[in-house]
Amino acid sequence: MAREFSTVGVVGLGTMGAGIVEVFARNGIDVLAVEISAPALERGRATLKGSTDRAVAKGKLAEADRDALHERVHFAVGLDALHSVDLVIEAVPEHLDLKQRIFAELDRVCRPETILATNTSSLSVTEISVATSRPNQVIGIHFFNPAPVMKLVEVVRTVVTAPEVVADVEALCARLGKVDVTINDRAGFIANALLFGYLNHAVGMFESHYATREDIDAAMKLGCGLPMGPLALMDLIGLDTAYEILDTMYRRGGRDRRHAPVPLLKQMVTAGLLGRKSGRGFYTYERPGSPVVVPDEATPLATDGALADGARAIAKVGIVGSGTMATGIIEVFAKAGYEIVSVTRGMEKSAKVCEAVKTSLNKGVVRGKLAEADRDAALGRISWSATLDHLADVDLVVEAVVEELSVKKALFASLDEICKPGVVLATTTSSLPVIDVAMATQRPADVVGLHFFNPAPIMPLVEVVRTIRTSPEATATARAVCAALGKTGVVCGDRSGFIVNALLFPYLNDAVKMLEASYSTADDIDHAMKLGCGYPMGPFELLDVVGLDVALAIQRELYLELREPGFAPAPLLEHLVTAGYLGRKTRRGFRDHSHR
Repeated sequence: MAREFSTVGVVGLGTMGAGIVEVFARNGIDVLAVEISAPALERGRATLKGSTDRAVAKGKLAEADRDALHERVHFAVGLDALHSVDLVIEAVPEHLDLKQRIFAELDRVCRPETILATNTSSLSVTEISVATSRPNQVIGIHFFNPAPVMKLVEVVRTVVTAPEVVADVEALCARLGKVDVTINDRAGFIANALLFGYLNHAVGMFESHYATREDIDAAMKLGCGLPMGPLALMDLIGLDTAYEILDTMYRRGGRDRRHAPVPLLKQMVTAGLLGRKSGRGFYTYERPGSPVVVPDEATPLATDGALADGARAIAKVGIVGSGTMATGIIEVFAKAGYEIVSVTRGMEKSAKVCEAVKTSLNKGVVRGKLAEADRDAALGRISWSATLDHLADVDLVVEAVVEELSVKKALFASLDEICKPGVVLATTTSSLPVIDVAMATQRPADVVGLHFFNPAPIMPLVEVVRTIRTSPEATATARAVCAALGKTGVVCGDRSGFIVNALLFPYLNDAVKMLEASYSTADDIDHAMKLGCGYPMGPFELLDVVGLDVALAIQRELYLELREPGFAPAPLLEHLVTAGYLGRKTRRGFRDHSHR
């Protein structure tokens, strides 16, 4: 039988500590909340009151339950008050020497059978435990912010943590209504080890002026369905906290360069730009602690309509290709009121594309998302062709043929001869260098990338890729077209992976390496990212949907371009692809889908 915890001590009443106090008190456990001084104690009491009052206001907590919750919490200054609790959780700032001093003191104060736990998110639980004479009773219990809301708890055992201590804490997590994943003591555990490499990479993108903060954040929210963009998330976490976590992971985790904090991060911390808590980080906030972003000198100016920034007028659009992406793009442009010329390699393919577009539009009518008259008007705007010569009078061409450079270059050379001057030529490539395609023409200034996401009629994001030869007018035209389609266009340079894939796939690759190292299971890693970070899918769920062969190809491209050792494809990913385990499409990937 797991032991029953009747009283729990919490040391440190910042945002995390106060949240942990609330979690225990909500679940009927008496809590002794401890701080270093009376003012700090009052701040903690105010944080707890504010959180529970908000829960009552939102209808998430009854007033009587709130009052009962507060009666279970007792406040004290100094660690001596913890002499008779069953479990202590420490939630002080991420400094090893500070935590070691606290644990040495807790070891002296607490009863011999008391379990001592740390809420550290990145430091070594083992190094904290050796400050005590009872390392077998020291464990990591890592809650996620905000603790009352987030379902995940990482239970971190050291090599000497007693099995019964682990079992007792797992049972406690279940009593708290949390989902626990139990793991060994390693830098960053699961969630932070996967999250912070991605966040650091995004800061590097911003630092190099590859894309604006708004475009990087919009790309990851709209392209991946993440609850927040990486730079907004850094502001929420606190840039000082993020720096400490990255620095610790770099030193403890094998000195992977991708965890070495980007120089800009240190500069911002030194300048006091810590994120929301200081009122200024990557974004500027209404006041310190406020979530409300206000405009600053870096906020892009709102453009007034389609022909801003020298954008060219677009009325007639040519779309080349007959696959899923081409079909989706035809539908998007037709619904937005553009006249379309669809070109495929033969009238048989044109007939198939036409049927697919009709089927999709009909579904929109059946679901009540499209009026019959609008469907008929959209179809009336499309003309079908099997020859590129019919693109002689269009204003924009969107190419969506197979991802082979030789095929695209040959196509663009033909378009160069056929199309009138001033036409914007766009490629939908997701992995090839746009400049290689552009240089197949005599007009590279007019060539851009327009990377739509699948399915194009639903996904709200388009990456607008400018090469070093793309003119400002062509970029402005592409952005204006995205706006007219009701899409968000994010502008970036011509680098492998653009924004979304460059940030997403190394994270997925890191998850595969974590599984390969037998650090955790695919299920626990997926749980950690969904419940701890609010991701819509775990990395292995996503890899099976995307296709392991697709993921491997993209990761190889990133590695070839950046030559960063940490980007080398995980051997396990390569082995699964070689074995033909490609994900849902072959009914077997990281999981067996044959019975689903």
